[in-house]
Amino acid sequence: MNQISNIWNHPRTSIAGLLIAIMTIAGVLSQQGIKLGSAGSGTVVTLVSALASALLGLLAKDPDTGTSSSGSTAKLGVWMLIALLLSLPMTACSGATVAQDIVNWTPALQSAVATVDSTAALLAPMDAPVFAAATVGFDAASNLLVGQAKAYLANPSAGFLAQLQTQVVTLQQQVNAALLKAGRIVDPASQQHALSAIQVVGSVVSAMLALVESVSSRAAVAQMAGQSTIKLAEVKPYMDEEKTAELVAAHYGEPVEMGRMTVALAEESAVSAGF
Repeated sequence: MNQISNIWNHPRTSIAGLLIAIMTIAGVLSQQGIKLGSAGSGTVVTLVSALASALLGLLAKDPDTGTSSSGSTAKLGVWMLIALLLSLPMTACSGATVAQDIVNWTPALQSAVATVDSTAALLAPMDAPVFAAATVGFDAASNLLVGQAKAYLANPSAGFLAQLQTQVVTLQQQVNAALLKAGRIVDPASQQHALSAIQVVGSVVSAMLALVESVSSRAAVAQMAGQSTIKLAEVKPYMDEEKTAELVAAHYGEPVEMGRMTVALAEESAVSAGF
């Protein structure tokens, strides 16, 4: 009954969820080479996907009465991110928007890394060195990623995109390795502090990875996935998806329910790509 009530009370979110589901299914069918017939110069699958994307865009641009312009922009941002996670073909304008969105995540990344730097003091004496060793590369890797994200925004060329692709996977792998090492910490309190701090960094990096993936070719995504030796399935037991959803929702000024949907789509996209 609660689910039915939620659909009735939040029709915009429900419609958006339906459109996103259609786009997700279409994306999977397209990846599997299933066309369901031709439609002009394209296929039925791509046509359905494009129509769902267009309707999602119209929904995002039709805010409720009384919504501020800044609130509308934030809402449009999260709708666009969700669409981007489905790896739909991007236009040059959308590519610039994604570049800006990547840069918009950099303050959160820097803040998360700063929290990691101060977390060792909260751990048991025997656990602090393990944590420090596991996260020692975060500062350099995150600074490099921030710099490359800004460089890509200034000049969204193939060369800067290639550097960004390499660096986001590098940091993602460092985070995954740190999660595995933190998961072996025996002291419960130390383990919780360690995993919580690393998780926040991982959440931001995952959002940035999804955005980079959305403007990358299939060949480039496959190459990125090939560089990802520690897969999502290995670190999933150490991740708090609810906290990630809250972080994403707060970043885009959306309800947590939308954050959960976005995180689920990002995870599905990453697994499908081979991460």
